Amino acid sequence: MKNFKTIAIALFVFVSAVSATAQAKKVDAAKSKISWLAKKVTGQHDGTVNLKSGSLVFQGKKLSGGTFTVDMTSLTSTDLTGEYLGKLNGHLKSDDFFGTEKYPTAVLVIKKVAPKANNVYTVTADLTIKDKTNPITFDLSVAANTATTSFKVDRTKYDIKYGSGSFFDNLGDKAIDNEFELKVALQF
Repeated sequence: MKNFKTIAIALFVFVSAVSATAQAKKVDAAKSKISWLAKKVTGQHDGTVNLKSGSLVFQGKKLSGGTFTVDMTSLTSTDLTGEYLGKLNGHLKSDDFFGTEKYPTAVLVIKKVAPKANNVYTVTADLTIKDKTNPITFDLSVAANTATTSFKVDRTKYDIKYGSGSFFDNLGDKAIDNEFELKVALQF
């Protein structure tokens, strides 16, 4: 009888520990925001893209993982209007850039999390754009029900080479930087 009690208590503690170890918090896609900034020799463009879904995983109060899907068809510039907005959005969604008809989503999967400072984590994730997956590392700040980060993405690693001085000669003032910046503000 004593052994049965010991086994029952151990099993209860184990089950309690396992169930308390990981908790996924769904991100509110409508309240979250992803902004982008892309630079070229003659200036820059900025805009937004919508989060389709996502969640962060916590072990107790510490971040341990997460997965996000971005709706690439929502990609839009915010610095232009009218005809020029339509032209830029159409070009960004074309095969020259993100090919959103064939690749309507991008995915980020957190693979490794390391504490950096109080509520700041260094995150290593796999980012998939246009069916190309590459590792990316960035710092993520988590506070209450929000998380924020900003990081740069080398577009050429995802077969987005249009206007890249690394792949084309004599671009002159038509050259576009290989990296674009993302600023992410999540609410969950």
